Amino acid sequence: MGGFFGTVSTEKCAAELFYGTDYQSHLGTRRGGMATYSKEKGFYRSIHNLENTYFRTRFEAELPKFDGTSGIGIISDTDAQPMLFNSHLGRFALVTVAKVNNLEEIAGHLLQENMHLSEFSSGVINPTELIGLLIVKGKDFVEGIENVYRTVKGSCSMLLLTEDGIIAARDAWGRTPIAIGQKEGAMAATSETTAFPNLGYETSYFVGPGEIVKLTPTGMTQLRKPNKKMQMCSFLWIYYGFPTSTYEGKNVEDVRYETGRVMGEEDPTEVDSVGGIPDSGIGMAIGYSAGHKTPYQRGISKYTPTWPRSFMPANQNIRNLVAKMKLIPNKDMLKGKRCLFCDDSIVRGTQLRENTQVLKELGAKEVHMRIACPPLIYACPFVNFSASKSELELITRRIIRDMETHSNTATMLTDSLTDKEVTIAPERIKAYATTDSPEYKAMVAEIARRLNLDSLKFSKLETIVQAIGLPKCDICTHCFDGSSFFSLEEENSNSPE
Repeated sequence: MGGFFGTVSTEKCAAELFYGTDYQSHLGTRRGGMATYSKEKGFYRSIHNLENTYFRTRFEAELPKFDGTSGIGIISDTDAQPMLFNSHLGRFALVTVAKVNNLEEIAGHLLQENMHLSEFSSGVINPTELIGLLIVKGKDFVEGIENVYRTVKGSCSMLLLTEDGIIAARDAWGRTPIAIGQKEGAMAATSETTAFPNLGYETSYFVGPGEIVKLTPTGMTQLRKPNKKMQMCSFLWIYYGFPTSTYEGKNVEDVRYETGRVMGEEDPTEVDSVGGIPDSGIGMAIGYSAGHKTPYQRGISKYTPTWPRSFMPANQNIRNLVAKMKLIPNKDMLKGKRCLFCDDSIVRGTQLRENTQVLKELGAKEVHMRIACPPLIYACPFVNFSASKSELELITRRIIRDMETHSNTATMLTDSLTDKEVTIAPERIKAYATTDSPEYKAMVAEIARRLNLDSLKFSKLETIVQAIGLPKCDICTHCFDGSSFFSLEEENSNSPE
């Protein structure tokens, strides 16, 4: 994933750019970068690796070099950015939150047109550079960005720092957000409205899908109208988003609380305490506690001073170790109790299985788990949800494979440790994704058994949609129900209102 921040002001912008970008840190951990522009000195850009440190420590000492009244910054899990371009459109810097599934195909076409592409030392193409080259093929910035919309399979939202302002362009289907903030003498654009309050900005506008706007210190100009259809990633409310952020007018913490409250009211399971797996499970747990009328207690706390996000390291074993070390159980709050915990999702299940074992070893009488979203069954083709290279990294798909190919539990236990690929008919997978179907119930029961849970329940898709408060057709739920399987022609047919 990733998050960006840009500001254009009548005053020097370095400090605001620094803090606004730092507020995107929960969205990315691998690369960070900022670029500023001043009429006197032109563009200044810096990019740093964040894999072993934090954005703040990398950029704090460098702040005096960022001179100018406009700038953009990014923290990303993918490529090094911002990228600088000098073209017939003028000079500009570019940051993107993107997933380009047809990267090699686009690169091949560009090379055939005698264009040049840099490469990382690993031989991988930088997606942001590729997107910049698609932009400069247009006669102006709008046509160039529309070229990106037509060409990229996946998603792409972006900020362009030009010599006369900032251009913000949201993904054609609105899969990732852009919010606009305003205050006296300045405008800003960001992935997370969390960046606004402490910098004095009021959220003034949510950029629509495919919409393009230009920001100057005095206001915003629309360069392209929004598209008719939207498919915003529902997982932003469930997991990615910071609790104080708002997308499309829907606050993250409020959505999490509501999903928990509904599940708590409907759940007859008798427990002694409710807790949240930090951080993204806490909002749901507070809501569940209220709905279930059971005390909220912190049976697990997160050690925050030194541990970064759990999936920051490239190696999965190290990710698991980091995830384990930063979550500290409280034995005195667990011993002899029937404990229920809320979490955002179950991906591989490795960390949860280890947590359950530890909780029971520390004296928890029972461990129940409630998950804020439906089971993750389909890999996400639209945003960089995780580093997963195969759908079999999802515990649901491993269990579906095992259930479809074996008839007894003993065989499933043996085979579930392999990565054997098995072709399963789409309609059979769909059966497991259908809430309360026989296949769904069997899959959930098997997940609970493998993770040593006393009970396991997932939020219903209808609950998620209701909590977000947008029409189902406006949010993407593909990872739960496979609902966004459409052709490239349909993907690129979204047009302005």
